[in-house]
Amino acid sequence: MSQPKPFTITKRAVWQAYERVKANRGAAGVDGQTIKQLEVNLADNLYKLWNRMSSGSYMPPAVRRVDIPKAAGGARPLGIPTVADRVAQMVVKDALEPKLEPCFHRDSYGYRPHKSAHDALAAARQRCWGADWVLDVDIKGFFDNIDHDLMMKAVHKHTDCKWIVLYIKRWLTAPVQMPDGTLQKRDRGTPQGGVISPLLANLFLHYAFDSWMERTHPALQFERYADDIVIHCKSLEQASRLRQELEHRFAACKLEMSASKTKIAYCKDGRRKKDYPEISFDFLGYTFKPRKAKARSGKIFLGFQPAISAKAAQAIRQSVRGWDLKRRTTITLEEIARRINPIVRGWAQYYGRFQRSALYPVMAKIDQHLTKWIKAKHKRVRGRLTRALEWLRRIRSGRPRLFVHWNLAQAIGP
Repeated sequence: MSQPKPFTITKRAVWQAYERVKANRGAAGVDGQTIKQLEVNLADNLYKLWNRMSSGSYMPPAVRRVDIPKAAGGARPLGIPTVADRVAQMVVKDALEPKLEPCFHRDSYGYRPHKSAHDALAAARQRCWGADWVLDVDIKGFFDNIDHDLMMKAVHKHTDCKWIVLYIKRWLTAPVQMPDGTLQKRDRGTPQGGVISPLLANLFLHYAFDSWMERTHPALQFERYADDIVIHCKSLEQASRLRQELEHRFAACKLEMSASKTKIAYCKDGRRKKDYPEISFDFLGYTFKPRKAKARSGKIFLGFQPAISAKAAQAIRQSVRGWDLKRRTTITLEEIARRINPIVRGWAQYYGRFQRSALYPVMAKIDQHLTKWIKAKHKRVRGRLTRALEWLRRIRSGRPRLFVHWNLAQAIGP
């Protein structure tokens, strides 16, 4: 006769967690197991996971460290858990998130149900019209520096469920496998890339920032997407005082605000005439700055508006160069479209939401590389740019929906 499990975790909860992990896809962890490999003996693998979690014997394996290059240089460290561990984390996330969601601040937008980066951007745009100054806050290495004791204090405030608390503790201290194979112990932080990490990050900053702002500065509006924070102020003096206060607040929470990346920006437009050296800021891949706009009456005015940032545009151009289309002469134009359209559609949907015209020059770079592909593919136009451009124009005229960006960009150019 089987012994009752100390923790009540249903098999259905594990199955639903697996389905969500599968939908999110993702790379293999330290064990090299992919989702497809997990599915070879799926029922048995999920049963083993449920059995270990229910008995309290589940121990998270090490997290695989991967460094993702940043557009501005340097690298962002990601921690990739194993597929099975992602399922386990999803079980806990599914149980904890409904308890936390009602408590979170309305202007916390990152990794939350029914909220998006576009919601945060739209709120920031609207509020920049009403408040003249912005404090753009940057926290140094936030995910790597979360204090575990403070984190667990926040967890205990919302749940006394023993298995949720137990596994969160174990995930926080699970070692990291570095690219050279060595294991690194962790006494702080929660790795970006984990299923549970965004929820824990939101919980930590809910107390470190959101609740603190609501208590101490209830009249000030802000948008927070994970650790990206923008605060709207009425004056330069107010923004400067708040910056100093936040330095102390984050220090009390064992975090550090970046002195070089945190800045105050003046939301200059046609109505605001002050001279100030900083009149732009970046938020979620967009740059907010003075831009010409057209009113409904047709009158041109200077507004403070978001559009794709230079860093994001450069990252897209690097990705397009990385496709190296001129060397793909063994495949057809239709195959190229099939491969790149999902990527381009994602860029268009995200960066085309505000000031779409700023995206046109970036998308035109794709046509430059398609032109190079035509020159390499067809001997008749080799070395003749004008002919290759004309060839591409004819294809676009006859099949305007072949490439996603052809519905965005207004012209094909070198």
